[in-house]
Amino acid sequence: MMRLGALIGSKLIIFEPITLDNRLTMPYNWQLHDWPHFRFDDSVIEHEVIEMVHLVGKTHGMYEGLTDQFRDETLINALVEEAVKTSEIEGEYVSRKDVLSSVRHNLGFENSHHSDDHRARGAADLVMLSRSDWNKPLSEQMLHAWHNALLQGNKDIALGRWRTHSEPMQVISGALGQERVHFEAPPSREVPGEMSRLIDWYNGKPSHGVSPMKYAPIKSALVHIYFESIHPYEDGNGRIGRALSQKALSEGFGYPVMVGLSPAIEAKKKEYDAALMEAQSTLDVTSWLQYFLGVLKEGILTTDAMVRFTLKKASFFDTYGESLNERQLKVIRRVFQEGHSGFEGGLSARKYMAIAKCPKATATRDLQYLHQQGILRVVGAGRSTRYELIY
Repeated sequence: MMRLGALIGSKLIIFEPITLDNRLTMPYNWQLHDWPHFRFDDSVIEHEVIEMVHLVGKTHGMYEGLTDQFRDETLINALVEEAVKTSEIEGEYVSRKDVLSSVRHNLGFENSHHSDDHRARGAADLVMLSRSDWNKPLSEQMLHAWHNALLQGNKDIALGRWRTHSEPMQVISGALGQERVHFEAPPSREVPGEMSRLIDWYNGKPSHGVSPMKYAPIKSALVHIYFESIHPYEDGNGRIGRALSQKALSEGFGYPVMVGLSPAIEAKKKEYDAALMEAQSTLDVTSWLQYFLGVLKEGILTTDAMVRFTLKKASFFDTYGESLNERQLKVIRRVFQEGHSGFEGGLSARKYMAIAKCPKATATRDLQYLHQQGILRVVGAGRSTRYELIY
């Protein structure tokens, strides 16, 4: 069993039982006597770590092979998806269009502006800040800046500082009067010391001579459970915790890594909640690492699919850019805008008419031509006929 406790230090906390509905609950991880000495069986996760290193390197290589235009497009799509999904995990739904506008603004693109929606602006600013800070030492000031950016415009909570309220910081679900406490974080008075120790650990060297690259996925998983267990802010802990995981990956690999972490978590949020709750009741985080490495793999595969889609898009316009008329190109560009997941519901003659602003006869003729050229495949028949990109 590999122990990371030497990196973090030790702290003796006397465990006082917490009761809920007159039932004795298990202690939380921070109440255990050897907190925060996380431990895990490295032989169980060795294969997943090696696989992660390979996937990240392969995807980054493909991304670097894109033209500047398509690299920018892929980066923007990845950042927007991360910003939108990390908010959705917390039950906050922001406009993708507003987030896109703010991301483009932050990247310095012309004809773009910061959204007027402070929630969309905050989601975009957090992913941009955490990406720009990827190779800087972690600090209290950095985390507070992230918190300020994320929750800008929120007047109900203290921005850019650790929580100070005397009430317990609890993660609760259920209707009023039927609440279920999933987790209770350390008291506010202990947060400054806990966060100081976390920051010292984070900025330390990899354990047991493990290379930074191979250690990156492990550190990404550990910093998330460590940060979420302290829950240092009044709000925004989940989103900042995921941003920290992204930062840890990038530092280890030596460049900003694009990984669809939040989209992968949001797709199976119940599994995330269950894994987090289990990990916060023990210091043996082997199961948590297995779970989180699986999530990272799903995120990387999503990014890989996004990059491959962009490569296909670039190849398509190289091949057909001069052989299609402007009307046909306009429709195909619109289909490509939907990303690698495809045009929802497929492309019908009616949708073609709406995009190209042409009569039905022209739309039908164009669709048949694009099918004959091997660009579109036919799905369904009769009134249900739809077309999908083959390329």
